Amino acid sequence: MLLQVPVVFTLGLTLTLAQSFTLRSWDDAYALADAVVARMTLDEKVGVVTGTGQLNSNRRCVGDTTAVSRLGIPSFCFEDGPAGFRLSKNVTGFPTGINAASTFSRRLMRARGKAMAEEFRGKGVHVLLGPAMDIMRNPKAGRGWESFGPDPYLNGEGAFETITGIQSVGVQACAKHYLANNQEHWRYGLSANLDDRTMHEMYFYPFLRSIEANVTSVMCAYNRFNDTSSCHNANLLGLLQKNGFQGYVVSDWGATHDSAADNANAGLDMEQPGDYIVIGGGTFAGVLGIGGLKGDVNSGAVTQARLNQMVSRILAAWYRLGQDSGYPPVNFDSQKPDGTGPRNEDVNVRTAEHTTLVREIGSASAVLLKNNRTITDGTPTGTTVRGLPLAQSRIKTIAVVGQDAKMPNQNCGDLNECNDGTMSVGWGSGSNSLEFIVPPIDAITSFVGSSATITSSLSNDLDAGAKAAAGKDACLVFANAMSGELGFYQIVVGNEGDRNDLALWYKGGSLIERVASVCSNTIAIVHSVGPVSFSWSNHPNITGIIYAGAPGEQTGPSLVDVLYGKYNPSGRLPFSISDNESDYGTTIVYDSLGFPDINYTEKLLLDYRYMDANNITPRFEFGFGLSYTTFGYSGLSITTSGTSKVISFKVTNTGSFAGTEIPQLYLEYPAGAGEPPRVLRGFDEVSLGVGASSTVTMTLNQRDFSVWDTPSQSYSRPSGTFKVYVGASIKDIRLTGSF
Repeated sequence: MLLQVPVVFTLGLTLTLAQSFTLRSWDDAYALADAVVARMTLDEKVGVVTGTGQLNSNRRCVGDTTAVSRLGIPSFCFEDGPAGFRLSKNVTGFPTGINAASTFSRRLMRARGKAMAEEFRGKGVHVLLGPAMDIMRNPKAGRGWESFGPDPYLNGEGAFETITGIQSVGVQACAKHYLANNQEHWRYGLSANLDDRTMHEMYFYPFLRSIEANVTSVMCAYNRFNDTSSCHNANLLGLLQKNGFQGYVVSDWGATHDSAADNANAGLDMEQPGDYIVIGGGTFAGVLGIGGLKGDVNSGAVTQARLNQMVSRILAAWYRLGQDSGYPPVNFDSQKPDGTGPRNEDVNVRTAEHTTLVREIGSASAVLLKNNRTITDGTPTGTTVRGLPLAQSRIKTIAVVGQDAKMPNQNCGDLNECNDGTMSVGWGSGSNSLEFIVPPIDAITSFVGSSATITSSLSNDLDAGAKAAAGKDACLVFANAMSGELGFYQIVVGNEGDRNDLALWYKGGSLIERVASVCSNTIAIVHSVGPVSFSWSNHPNITGIIYAGAPGEQTGPSLVDVLYGKYNPSGRLPFSISDNESDYGTTIVYDSLGFPDINYTEKLLLDYRYMDANNITPRFEFGFGLSYTTFGYSGLSITTSGTSKVISFKVTNTGSFAGTEIPQLYLEYPAGAGEPPRVLRGFDEVSLGVGASSTVTMTLNQRDFSVWDTPSQSYSRPSGTFKVYVGASIKDIRLTGSF
């Protein structure tokens, strides 16, 4: 199959690159790869499957391979990450994975993947190290914001759409981290122990959807899986091929252990970075390096056939996406992220379209959690409007309070490892550039202009915040909570990757309450990497709450669009929010005498599944989100089409504003199936004008209403009656039916 796919994006302010690439079938790609491998020497093969080294001064990307110039094979460039380009200038800071999930929009998930890949391609990167699809097993997990939340279905859809978007422009996606990489503490050697059914239905499921999106590469994780290192776990890596994966497996950076033969024979195809293996316990030669793999091939510990397969898998991915013809050369230097040095060509891959998309996703992912809007006439000053959207013609004095509203430190290290301004992304290798960030205070000031007077207190000082807020028409209070990746260097405000608790940082909750004590129209805005405590949410003077997540560089403008009603909020929570960690049923293992064994005894019961099974009512449930308008549901119909079930119903905008509804479909399995009370099995994005209606159709395929059967190693449909629930959240069910 040959498909000419156009790729158009802007490089710099004047140069526009317009070209097409050849999307080949896997069969055609492997035919080309095998023919080239047959001509390669042993050293050349080892160079393709091994990174050139983290300590290599000639390295330009976070991961490189050795080129085979005589055969036209370049050094393959791997670069972070899942929320946009890291370690280069003139790139866009995209919204995080958790914000993409908050949109519940396949359209925006795919568009985000495509836009990120356009920038990676423009910089000459072959492999975008993302998306991440690590299930948010615990709400405090340090890298949960990189992925799409605790629900496997939502995570799977996020993975599928993001990969489809990335690879639509000829850039390879890398699905990570395989498998059960769910906390930062002890991640380099902990053992995630889980049963076969839990593994398939929860943690493997997003990777299955990645395979269905034809992902070209998968990254194996640092942690052990059922007591065997993920990168040389033959059963785990073999599961990919059993489910149709045709790409290659690359190690996380330093995640290889033991000998080259152990890793290669288990199914690992490439080791990165090729040295710096103090994490995995190997040597600076690299497990698969010349000194390791070459010797094992010569001794017969690794067969020539297996080595050839490793190289063919890597080259086939390159050929499949047409990267062998007309691909831009690497034009940046990750070792000089400030743009200096002779190897940085300062190529600008930002576009107006990308900025617009980031702003839209920022708005679409903002979740309106509370809105007590009231309009009072006849007061001494005329009409008073409290709540959201803010009435610009009536709001004449505004307080902006909180450190989270101001410009963050833009010299915070290559990994963004601090939190002293607005929080747009977490820290670690999944972070992105803050070069062009627009903080809330700047966006609000620009929008308001001379229509109102702004008083600000851009710290979390309680007294200063209250002083600024006293007597104002509206008080916007900003607070945040951050987390990130645990390395040997990233401890931020006492948090080692995983958060220490569910509290807002710097006494943000107390700041909100203090402002509310002196301001009757307090709007709280929370930027956070995951669930936090909202124990203050019922305060009568808090008229509105927006959960804005980690929305990327357009954090200020996207928020202004929601605050002032240009964008009717449609974001939905991709997790439940409860004040107590115990309500989630899992814990982070912080203290251990050596690498711990973590037993996933909760099995299928994560987040809303655990809460439903244990009759726990969260403060804000999974899928929840308010709008400035209202929607009605009617006419549920369930029909059969082959082995699938087709669910249709009508959604009507019954309010006074145009808006977008996110209908969600939950399924209850027959008694005895061993499933949680209800599980997400569908969602849609429905934009409607005032009074307009639309028929929504969702199709459940056979797998959607099956369970994993370990004895047969297959999905099996349980007998009995299934119940269908359609509504606006897991708790806000509008229509029910059965089949």
